[in-house]
Amino acid sequence: MRAAKQDECIMSDEIVEVEEKKITFEELGLKPEILKALGEIGFEHPTPIQQKTIPHLIEAESDLIGLAQTGTGKTAAFSLPIIHQVDTEEKSPQAIILSPTRELCLQIANDIKDFTKYLPQLKSVPVYGGASIEKQVKGLRAGAHIIVGTPGRVCDMIRRKKLNLTEVKYVVLDEADEMLSMGFKDELDFILAETPEEKQSLLFSATMPKELRRIAKKYMSDHEEIAAAGSNQGAKNVAHLFCFARPRDRYPALKRIADIHPEIYGIVFCRTRAETKDVAEKLMGDGYSADALHGDLSQAQRSHVMHKFRSKHIQILVATDVAARGIDVNNLTHVIHYGLPENSEAYIHRSGRTGRAGKSGTSIAIVHTRDGRKLKDIERKVGKKFEKRPIPDGRLVCERQLFHFIDKAKAVEVNEKEMESFLPMIMEKFEGLDRDEIIRRFVSLEFNRFLDYYGGKRDLNAAEGDGTEKRKKGRVEYDRFYINLGAKQELTPPRLMGILNDYVGDKSMRIGQIEILKKFSFFEIDNDYTEILLSSVGDGKEWQGYHFLVEKVKQQSRKEGKPSGKRRGRGDRRDDDRRPSRRRDRDRSFSRDKKRRKRF
Repeated sequence: MRAAKQDECIMSDEIVEVEEKKITFEELGLKPEILKALGEIGFEHPTPIQQKTIPHLIEAESDLIGLAQTGTGKTAAFSLPIIHQVDTEEKSPQAIILSPTRELCLQIANDIKDFTKYLPQLKSVPVYGGASIEKQVKGLRAGAHIIVGTPGRVCDMIRRKKLNLTEVKYVVLDEADEMLSMGFKDELDFILAETPEEKQSLLFSATMPKELRRIAKKYMSDHEEIAAAGSNQGAKNVAHLFCFARPRDRYPALKRIADIHPEIYGIVFCRTRAETKDVAEKLMGDGYSADALHGDLSQAQRSHVMHKFRSKHIQILVATDVAARGIDVNNLTHVIHYGLPENSEAYIHRSGRTGRAGKSGTSIAIVHTRDGRKLKDIERKVGKKFEKRPIPDGRLVCERQLFHFIDKAKAVEVNEKEMESFLPMIMEKFEGLDRDEIIRRFVSLEFNRFLDYYGGKRDLNAAEGDGTEKRKKGRVEYDRFYINLGAKQELTPPRLMGILNDYVGDKSMRIGQIEILKKFSFFEIDNDYTEILLSSVGDGKEWQGYHFLVEKVKQQSRKEGKPSGKRRGRGDRRDDDRRPSRRRDRDRSFSRDKKRRKRF
């Protein structure tokens, strides 16, 4: 239930917990050794999905589909009954648990290790990419009852004949919808085909796309379906907010959202690795406690970033959807969507990172003005009406930061013993200043920084449909760019569009004319995305082994529907259209290249 009092900008909602009937783990019939480990961890009452799943898996042999959102305790729901039933006298693998990412794989493996603290004879081994395969093979040879792995590395182990699944009794697909969206369909088919027909298959997912239904129909017989979404405590405790911002204003909007929440501890989700790096670098350059998590990092780098984030040495983690899979961090206050994801399933997984274990959380989406329809689709899938909030203005940010500073000053613990020796000198320094003047000066130390930055800053809020109306009137303005890749480097219009999507990360971006020449090319994009493209590419990037640069051509932006000039060949180009270092005699070039020019 949402609190009655609402702030006037993007701020967290206070959420009241709803009391539910609680039972204990003892009532579920688990082994005493498991109960002892759970007690030390602090697990007292099973979550709704655990209440429904654990007794079923202990008592029945039928397959099971468990539908529940992220953060509802699915790991314990499927691992505890498996641990309860594993025969430690057998040395071959009895359970295989598949997860989409190495982070989630390690999280599940660590949880199982905690659950089996007082069952030392039960062995589990994580098998995932990005780590030493020799060490994992050694663990398998030593005997493992439970294998936790990612699809790619498990397939590799099977092909190397290091892993035999012919005796497994339990197969678990965790975050199955995400494994499909990441392209692991073939790997899942291969792994499941290696398992025996007589087994118990468990499929856990937040959503149930058609392809997942196909896999369930093919590999699961006589299965039962348990849905705990209606009792999902995490979903109840998340406030879903959004604000409209133009693409070029997304980063300033993110800064204001971070500044209006001085105690923010959350994740900013981006759509591409390039965008993730760009946003993280900007935040760190502006003095925020932030870092990036994306697919270009090694496992050691990822572990280092996650250690800093879990220990709260950084407040804001900027991540891609794939890299953030398996992140299990308690007490996140915010999830911020730096643009809506491609599908509602991704939004559900993102927002499920906060509002866990009965705590409240806030999901804030910075929405493109043209994405109103996509937002409504996500609302229907989540089953909640999202609340629109304006991006806070500079004055409100300064006010929030000022009173946060004052609250911190009031709450600070004074070391009387150490301060005593310095007080005479301090009083001498402040001689001639009264109490009010001293307070004003101290407060100004922090306050002036925000006043200087936000003084006179413009309103970042955009109205829904701005971009749509603009297009209806034919007023989309394009900027023209030069790129030092051409036909010689096997660049084609589709490949160029792929590069732009990689570094802009917004498929709603309008792309204008494209000209592929021999050694370089020109293209046009909606000028709303100009700053995003230039900041993402920076000093240059790599594409298929070629180092490329993108430069804006100095010419007036053209509007959609109006020609940018007559059809021109490679050399028949206005001086302001060409890169200065590429100028040639236009008449001679036009005559030579007229028949073999390429225009798209």
